[in-house]
Amino acid sequence: MNKRALRADILLLLTAGIWGFGFVAQRSGMEYVGPFAFNGIRFILGSLSLLPLILIRRKAGKHVAANAGSSLKKICVYSLGIGGCLFVAVMLQQFGIMFTTAGNAGFITGLYVVLTPIFGIFLGRKTGPATWLGSVFTVIGLYFLCIAGGSAVAVNPGDILTMISAIFWACHVLLIDRLVQDIDPIVLSSGQFAVCGIFALIGAFVVEPFVPAFTAHINPALLEMGTFAWLPFPSLLSGIASHTVMFPVAGLIPILYGGLVSVGIAYTLQVVAQRDAPPAHATIILCFEGCFAALGGALLLSEKIGSWTLFGFFLMLAGMLVTQWEVITKEK
Repeated sequence: MNKRALRADILLLLTAGIWGFGFVAQRSGMEYVGPFAFNGIRFILGSLSLLPLILIRRKAGKHVAANAGSSLKKICVYSLGIGGCLFVAVMLQQFGIMFTTAGNAGFITGLYVVLTPIFGIFLGRKTGPATWLGSVFTVIGLYFLCIAGGSAVAVNPGDILTMISAIFWACHVLLIDRLVQDIDPIVLSSGQFAVCGIFALIGAFVVEPFVPAFTAHINPALLEMGTFAWLPFPSLLSGIASHTVMFPVAGLIPILYGGLVSVGIAYTLQVVAQRDAPPAHATIILCFEGCFAALGGALLLSEKIGSWTLFGFFLMLAGMLVTQWEVITKEK
């Protein structure tokens, strides 16, 4: 392996680590702000953080000639469509992570790796036997992950919400793959993050005041323990404006991490790394995002990982890698 490829692999591993620990930020951030406000602020920050990269790429002539002629209307329409799908995916994931562990959320979200080629069948794409074998591994692993050795009636509602979000993540990947051909991908990313952030902020004002009742209905213990003792976004803003509420500095850490680090820095690292990283390396390394989520949950949130859960993690990771076998073996 040459030095450039090795450096790219290290950057991709760092990217997977940042994204994995991002699940910890998503869960810990819920101690200070609601799910809509958290995602609204972090995705707006993420969109703005990509603007310097866009300017640098344009000055360096990195965008394809066809991208240079992309109309503002096309960018807005594409960003609206992809950003809307991203909004649904990320909100389902955020609500899911309120009721499940960061490790579970990380691995279950990784279902999109398996679902994407399966959904691609409806777009006329071929799906080989490796995809179906990987799906079997993943489904079995998902069973052990969600049941964790208990009874089937004990399925965590957060796991179910995160599973549904994985469907939208897969659709999101397919949308990007279809629409990114004639638009600068970084511009499209910044646009979709802005759309997602705006939708989430609207939800923070309109929907978030009703979220505590929703939380109490699913799991009253969360409110009783004070795990999610945040104020609805309108009340939080009015309290800060009247100086009756002091937003803790500790609450800024997960928001800034989720916006600037998980979106801005990690996405930039991925773009830089994949210029030199073989596709097989990128496929394998980025699949370890769930492993980092589980590690971060155990280290920073004291989440316990039982033997059945660990076995589920292993099977799901194996399923993701098997699904990508054709990509891995394509490169000699």
